[in-house]
Amino acid sequence: MFKIQTLNAISINGLNQFPSEEYEISSDTPHPDAILLRSHNLHGVALPKTVKVIGRAGAGVNNIPIADMTKLGIPVLNTPGANANAVREIVIAGMLLASRHLCQAQEYVRNLSGTEAEIEKLVEKNKKQFVGFELLGKTLGIIGLGNVGVKVANAAIHLGMNVIGFDPTITVSRAWELSANVLQAHNIEDLLMRADFITFHVPLTEETQNMIHAAHFNLMKNNITLLNFARDGIIDNDALFHALNENKIHAYISDFPKATLKNHPRVLSFPHLGASTHEAEENCAIMIANQVRQFLENGTITHSVNFPAIEMQRNSASLRFAIVNMNVPNMVAQISTIFAKAGLNIIGLLNKSRDDIAYTLIDVNTAVTEAVLKEIAAIKGVIQVRQL
Repeated sequence: MFKIQTLNAISINGLNQFPSEEYEISSDTPHPDAILLRSHNLHGVALPKTVKVIGRAGAGVNNIPIADMTKLGIPVLNTPGANANAVREIVIAGMLLASRHLCQAQEYVRNLSGTEAEIEKLVEKNKKQFVGFELLGKTLGIIGLGNVGVKVANAAIHLGMNVIGFDPTITVSRAWELSANVLQAHNIEDLLMRADFITFHVPLTEETQNMIHAAHFNLMKNNITLLNFARDGIIDNDALFHALNENKIHAYISDFPKATLKNHPRVLSFPHLGASTHEAEENCAIMIANQVRQFLENGTITHSVNFPAIEMQRNSASLRFAIVNMNVPNMVAQISTIFAKAGLNIIGLLNKSRDDIAYTLIDVNTAVTEAVLKEIAAIKGVIQVRQL
């Protein structure tokens, strides 16, 4: 019986992916095989030694100490793309809110008082202060062309916008999905100088921390609109505040409220709503549940942020072993030698590595003694050995 611990509310349709006769799901099980979470902060948390995998129902993993998990031999899985449509829609909504002053206009109407005739007169008298502009023909710059960025780009093309994108690490599969009408920026500076709107769709890393800083604001057009539904920290908030006060920026639309920015008249902040739709939460939950099941039952790894992707067809009559070790020479040979000395015939083997970690799946057709497993675990550099 596998035990799953949920540290956040997970959609019931996701949890239903776990067969009740094989899985026990609880928010407080003391010895879980897997942890499912959304935004729960794992930094500084000592995990039970039974944990074999962590599943994040979402794309961002800043709430998980990835390096620590890697050292423990624990794959961290996420669900890139499962909430991409929800984010695409809120980005488009953000551009419309900014270009048509919709939030400010609604607040103006909310504060009107008087008779019907008096309100109608005030509306006609003052509506000019909310005159906006159309998206048609404007240029949207997209930094990051992953699952979300590509969807935003294609949607903007359909709205009649010009789109330029920058992503030096775009994958082949994302490139195939991208509209041929999207132009390529040679660098970030090139994009900043040409765009009327800029939206960010990159993770927060050492490379992207404050990737937009004071010097970059000087390159931008006047009255530009910035949209950040990716991560707080990508834009230098002090430089942004200065640019807002200098009337450089028409609007800043953010999913990450900051005390110094949230009350600025040209800032619209939302309480991290980018992926907050019932559909996105359900998609993420179903996707991560199936990934965790495949890992626990077959050793398969998909969409991991710290382990290599790996999948090996399994014979139902075979016994499978999953081995995590440091990515150093001669590990597979040592493991194979131990199996051979024990008279065990390996009928399937697949080894993959990523950075400092390696992961091996081995299938045999006869029982393996505890002594063999202990001998493999004793190899210098082996972190974890698991019989599936």
